[in-house]
Amino acid sequence: MKAVRILASLLLAVLLLLVFGWALSPHDVAEAPEAALPAIPVKWEHQALRPLLAAAAPLSAKAELGQRLFFEPRLSRDDTLSCSTCHDLSHGGIDRKPVSIGVGGQLGPINAPTVFNASLNFVQFWDGRAATLEEQAAGPVHNPLEMDSSWPQVIAKLLQDDSYRSAFARLYPAGISSEAITDAIAAFERTLTTPNSRFDRFLLGDGNALNDQEQHGYRRFLELGCASCHQGVGIGGNMYQRFGVMADYFRGRPENTADLGRFNVTGKAEDRHVFKVPGLRNVALTAPYFHDASAKTLEEAVMVMGRYQLGRQLSNDDVHAIVAFLGTLTGEWQGKVLE
Repeated sequence: MKAVRILASLLLAVLLLLVFGWALSPHDVAEAPEAALPAIPVKWEHQALRPLLAAAAPLSAKAELGQRLFFEPRLSRDDTLSCSTCHDLSHGGIDRKPVSIGVGGQLGPINAPTVFNASLNFVQFWDGRAATLEEQAAGPVHNPLEMDSSWPQVIAKLLQDDSYRSAFARLYPAGISSEAITDAIAAFERTLTTPNSRFDRFLLGDGNALNDQEQHGYRRFLELGCASCHQGVGIGGNMYQRFGVMADYFRGRPENTADLGRFNVTGKAEDRHVFKVPGLRNVALTAPYFHDASAKTLEEAVMVMGRYQLGRQLSNDDVHAIVAFLGTLTGEWQGKVLE
């Protein structure tokens, strides 16, 4: 009798499972989040790309000092160049030149990346040779093709300035030092984030922030696989990748040191032509593109990425749609949309 009751209970459980299973199918479960977000007129999940959330706040004392140093030409040997020379905050954080011009008119070997949102990068420079913003800030000071100076020269000049001596003394027990200079500059650069792009607003639920073509471009960006490298909050900047995954980008051109990428740091054969993937925030403002500045327009850059990274010949419709989407990544700094 007890066995019969157990069997009956099992049969009832199976019957209930079948009944409610039909009422709540896996398809219905998958659709539930869609119904919870009726303001977003799309049917794909925002899994790869993330919004940049940054609250406006007054600069700290260190960041204020770093801001002054960022614009300080005395960091260079002949007092002609500052960080802002190559990273113009009024022009997308770059100088918009194929390569930057250093002391005495010398040309650098590589295209300068934007300083905006650099704090989101997992390493600094195209080849990742600097692990932190502090390390990056020291690089141009010593580079003979850039500022062509040294810490003893820089510190000697800053010590002649009473206001600098006072400012450093308040913040750093040791006063003016290389560590204090790079720490202050890095503190300022960490404030150079650009939230509140139209794409950020879209991800946060504003279904009207992107028009139909821009939403289509975002869809194609995901479907084609662009987000396999350009993802996260920075929409890139968090991994290394070979330039030329699907075809040899460097074939037929004379090899130069800048083209070797990560190999210059590690010396490993597998790191030849490997670079830090750049973040795409504000990318519409940062032409020319790539480490070699070979793409003059965003349309050209998208086509090159399609061919060499994805192995695809992108249609004109896809190129225009993706470029339209990339234009929505332009954010705000100090409450104003970047230009």
